[in-house]
Amino acid sequence: MKALILNSGLGTRMGVLTSEHPKCMTEVSPRETILSRQLRQLTEVGIEEAVITTGLFDDVLTDYCRSLDLPLRLTFVKNPDYRETNYIYSIYCAREHLDGDILLLHGDLVFENEVIDRVMACEGSCMTVSSTLPLPEKDFKAVLRDGRVTRVGIEFFGADAVAAQPLYKLTREDWMKWEESIAAFCERGERRVYAENAFNALDGACSVAALDVKDLLCAEIDNAEDLARVSERLREVESRTVYMCFSTDILHGGHIAILRRAARLGRLTVGVLSDEAVASYKRFPLVPFADRFTMLQSIAGVHRVVEQRTLSYRENLERLRPDIVVHGDDWVTGFQRPIRDEVTALLAGWGGHLVEFPYARSDKYRELERRARADIAMPDIRRGRLRRAIGIQGLVTAMEAHDGITGLVVENSVVYQEGGAHQFDAMWISSLCDSTAKGKPDIELVDMTSRFRTIEDIMEVTTKPIIFDGDTGGRIEHFVYTVRTLERLGVSMVIIEDKTGLKKNSLFGTEVVQTQDSIEHFAAKISAGKNAQKTKEFMICARIESLILERGMEDALERAFAFVAAGADAIMIHSRKKDPAEIFGFLEKFRAKDAATPVVLVPTSYNSVTEEEFRARGANVIIYANQLMRAAVPAIRDAALSILTHHRSQECDGMLMPFKDIIRLIPEET
Repeated sequence: MKALILNSGLGTRMGVLTSEHPKCMTEVSPRETILSRQLRQLTEVGIEEAVITTGLFDDVLTDYCRSLDLPLRLTFVKNPDYRETNYIYSIYCAREHLDGDILLLHGDLVFENEVIDRVMACEGSCMTVSSTLPLPEKDFKAVLRDGRVTRVGIEFFGADAVAAQPLYKLTREDWMKWEESIAAFCERGERRVYAENAFNALDGACSVAALDVKDLLCAEIDNAEDLARVSERLREVESRTVYMCFSTDILHGGHIAILRRAARLGRLTVGVLSDEAVASYKRFPLVPFADRFTMLQSIAGVHRVVEQRTLSYRENLERLRPDIVVHGDDWVTGFQRPIRDEVTALLAGWGGHLVEFPYARSDKYRELERRARADIAMPDIRRGRLRRAIGIQGLVTAMEAHDGITGLVVENSVVYQEGGAHQFDAMWISSLCDSTAKGKPDIELVDMTSRFRTIEDIMEVTTKPIIFDGDTGGRIEHFVYTVRTLERLGVSMVIIEDKTGLKKNSLFGTEVVQTQDSIEHFAAKISAGKNAQKTKEFMICARIESLILERGMEDALERAFAFVAAGADAIMIHSRKKDPAEIFGFLEKFRAKDAATPVVLVPTSYNSVTEEEFRARGANVIIYANQLMRAAVPAIRDAALSILTHHRSQECDGMLMPFKDIIRLIPEET
């Protein structure tokens, strides 16, 4: 696309201001003239070539343009009859240099960056108009029909007319039609009229949309009074404040482009989403908040950087009261729409407005995100994410997975609520479900080699942290090797229970004989495991069975404090009761002495308590231990019985997910 800037006029109404140079070289701010501002704006929106028509002071104008040293290829075309003709003839003289799409503007036009951005974003041809400004007496008005400009001139005052400014974007097809009409006018001697007279003669043949810029600055400077008014308005525009929020931890060209566009609208403040907010919205951030904050501080055009602690903008907007909020157009629909609605309502309170740029979608950006997901799945990165998530979020949730497909279900399950995304933070690999999936009893019959294979199957297709059910941990000498293997695989936490002998599931409680390990021996097992591990990220959690075995609260607390002293990174307290009272009692007493050690709960029986209540009482990890297995078995059984009953599969089709939908869960590349 080329720009055509019309600068052949005499500018006589400017008086002494244009006695030594053309009007376009008049200063509108201490650092810019009308023309230098226009040319800078053109380069910022990607225009690489401009054709400038000249008249009086053409040498002064060409020397000045070249002195600006801008990355623009400039072609100057002098109208030899500039004193006797209007700019229709200047266009006629320049027509051989004009092919393809054209950005047409008058050289005395001053517009803010948002205007040119919106013009460039328009898909077809357009002209800037304003539905909010009164119709001017002597300047252009546009006559509209169905949102299209059909006439342009100073003489139109009807109900279908709006104020208009000579800033056009024209497709090659529309420009060729207008240029042909311009040539016809000039060649029959009609050279003192506006070029818009030739446009009007086309009687709507050009499809030019009316781009309503409303109260945005877009004004011509005809005299000294206009100059004063526009210069003051320009000072107001350039003092505007702009706010945008960033969640990304991988900056690519699309992000830099939108940051630059936002900075062109005013003094830009960037809100950096906290790690907790990012983790609730999409994948866990590879780069922590402090580094993302510093990264954005270093970008040219960013005036300042602040933290945004939640997905909601309310706190920061009410404090900063920006004139403009910038966002991609990806939140116009979908789960972020409530956040957008909140932003627009807040801005309306002080007269601000929302600017939305097209969201950057590109194969190379998708590849960057795919690589980021691959990175967070790597053992050395995945291993530490659980500890980080607990520190950042306070409470994390884990869902049971027992094979690759259930891992993918956990990985991809998300619920959008109130503008945010709620998803599981981790996966629980349970000995009960692992054994059940293999049709074996939960008595440590499935050996560790087989269980490690389950971990690998799940890790191969997912990215979330893994919590591993280590049963009793076995002999101390064996447990140290288990720790090293789990750590090497990238598991985040192993949970071992303080029982001895052949493991029996806690669901049976005191109905079967179960022996609790001594405090001293189990503490020694924990210490041995901690000494064996190679990294700081790996966590060993001590599971206390005192409440299951009805040994009482004091025994549970004594064990908890002893195991923490032995090096346990977390405590899991277990209960079979549907009433959560004893769990709440343990949390209250444990937190009275230890406010830091994470507490893990498995609320299978006391399942009416919400995650928010657990958080308020001091819990840190909630494990949903067997729900996917329990959901799968009845569904499988009912499908089998339906086929047996009806001697065909038609009746069970309503129970089944189409296989193509199941396949979509499986990534082509992981």
